[in-house]
Order: sequence, then structure tokens, then C-alpha cells
Amino acid sequence: MKKLSALSRSISGKVAIVTGAASGMGRATAHLFIDEGAKVAIVDINGAALEAVAAEIREAGGDVLPIVTDCSIKAEVVSAVEQTAAHFGGVDILINNAGLSIPSVLDDDAYDEGWQKALDVMVSAQQWAIRTALPYLIKAEHPRIVNVASTEALGATPFNSSYVVAKHASLGLTRAMAVELGRQGITVNCICPGPIHTGITAGIPDDDKVVFAKRRTALRRYGLPEEVAQITLSLVLPGASYITGATIPVDGGLTIRNA
Repeated sequence: MKKLSALSRSISGKVAIVTGAASGMGRATAHLFIDEGAKVAIVDINGAALEAVAAEIREAGGDVLPIVTDCSIKAEVVSAVEQTAAHFGGVDILINNAGLSIPSVLDDDAYDEGWQKALDVMVSAQQWAIRTALPYLIKAEHPRIVNVASTEALGATPFNSSYVVAKHASLGLTRAMAVELGRQGITVNCICPGPIHTGITAGIPDDDKVVFAKRRTALRRYGLPEEVAQITLSLVLPGASYITGATIPVDGGLTIRNA
């Protein structure tokens, strides 16, 4: 049968960078992109976990480049992007997913240190990666950037101010870059995951998760990392060419539920 649509839904052969890829949503995104035929550079500070993910991908026949990187250090982020471009011959897709959770108690002596770490990993690293990847993205046929923020970018919870501020800034960076890079055909979008089963939420007792999810989300459960990864994939498809600067909650309906 003759194909009726014009735009592609395939990322086969595309080169993607996924930061924070050793676990959780980053790992799920790397796995999904590999399943869809992409070549993926996986970036994380946890070398042992990163190698384990790389082994999973290689066993499945995927083309992967693991790069141990501290995303709070500009030189390492820049190097990770350059290594990817050198190894694969370019960059088509950039997924800024790296994150961390640091409790923010205002009268804690360690507050300033945690504040800076949060901003470095979850905001500065995103713009470092974008700026370094830009010469390669400009040459790409369907260049895509996705910044992973959080529903904390759309509200706030107490004792979490450094994380909340960083995620708000990630959302702002997305909008600014979307406007600035649109003339070059580069789309920049932001995903805001809600309660997801990841390493960050692993310390929360299961019973507390159940209570929270039933009280706060429309779907009445925590989400899975792959459920976030599937939306990330949708945003980087060649056919997703007229969506940019968007903020997409992947939160089971948390942000729309009043009661």
C-alpha cells in the first residue's frame, strides 16, 4: 500500500547523547533509542553502572559509547560531547537528563555547596552540552534537544529549594534556547516527570509511595522510567518537527489534580 504520510517516525542511524544514563530514566531512554536503531553515547558519573548499561546494550547488538563524566565540571561535559562527535561522526540528538537530589535546609552549613552542585548538574551542564553540540546539531538533518526537568519546575515542595530552582531554570533554558535556535531548525523541548520509580525515589517507603500516588495523581500510581523515555522518543522523531519550547508533564496527572 502506498504510504500516505510524509514525515518519518524513525531515528534509525541517528546519533544521540543521553546524560545520566547509568540508571532510571536515562538508562530507559538509552535502551529505547537503541531498540529504535540509534547510536547512543551514554554519559554518567557512575562508571561501574555505566559499563553495566553498555554491556546490556552490546549484548542486544546495539552501538554504544560509554563516557564517564562528572556533569558538574564543564570540561568533562564538553569532552563527552566532543568524544561522541569524534566517535560517531556527529550529533543528532541531545538528551540532558543528568540529575541529583540534594536536601535543602536553609540553615544548614552545607546549603551553599548543595545549591551550586544542583545548578551545575541540572542547569549549567545542560547549556554546556547544548553549546558544545551546536556545531554538530546545525549540520544534522533533524536536530533535537530534550531537557529533562521535573514537576518541581511547575511548583515546589519544602526543603527542596536548590532542586526546585534548578528545575525551574531548566525549563527557562528550554524556552530561551527554543527561541534562539529555531531559525536553525533545532527543536528544544522540556519533559517534566512526576513521581517515577528511579534511584532518587528509591529511598521512599513503598507504602508512602502508594498513599502519595493515590492522593495526588489521576492514574493513582508511580510511573516507570520507560514511560518517560517513550515521550522523550516522541519528541526527537524527525516527524516531531513543529513542536519546540514545549513543557510536557509526564506525571500521571499530578499537575492537573485538585482533589
